[in-house]
Amino acid sequence: MPISAIDPKTALIVVDLQNGVVELPLAHPASDVPARNAELLTEFRRRGLPVVLVNVAGGLPGRNDLGASFPAPTPGWTEPAPELGASPGDRLVTKLSRSAFTHTGLDAWLREQGVTQVVVTGIATSSGVESTARDGHELGYHVTVATDAVTDTDGTAHDHSIAKIYPRIAETGTVKDLLAALAA
Repeated sequence: MPISAIDPKTALIVVDLQNGVVELPLAHPASDVPARNAELLTEFRRRGLPVVLVNVAGGLPGRNDLGASFPAPTPGWTEPAPELGASPGDRLVTKLSRSAFTHTGLDAWLREQGVTQVVVTGIATSSGVESTARDGHELGYHVTVATDAVTDTDGTAHDHSIAKIYPRIAETGTVKDLLAALAA
């Protein structure tokens, strides 16, 4: 579904676009996704809209078929990618799960800000971004995903999320589409 509108109180949630994650082998060039996110961040900050930078600092316990899938963090691993130009006005959310909404207080903070829509970007399309978008949808936010501002370690999983999952829970479009909707 194309982007129909941007609500007056829309927040940008950038998921796991951090030093340790952008160093992983990704389906799209590692420089493209941070650069496109930087475009969105500049415009959201300029308009005084809420910006949330999310990092992942570990994983929750629980068995799965893949076993422990969280790499051992190195120094600086959780720091936002430098291209994002983290600003003092940004909200930093550290999570220990896939979704930025799980056990972080993000929903309460967004509601305090009067946010009704979230734009979700970052890494990984089929994991942190998708989980955050799903939870945002379930919590009643209008969800938008910038499809060229997300990537994954698995190209097939990325394509599946973009084509099959996001159309059910969000409006999708490119960064260019989002910038045009913000200007309208």
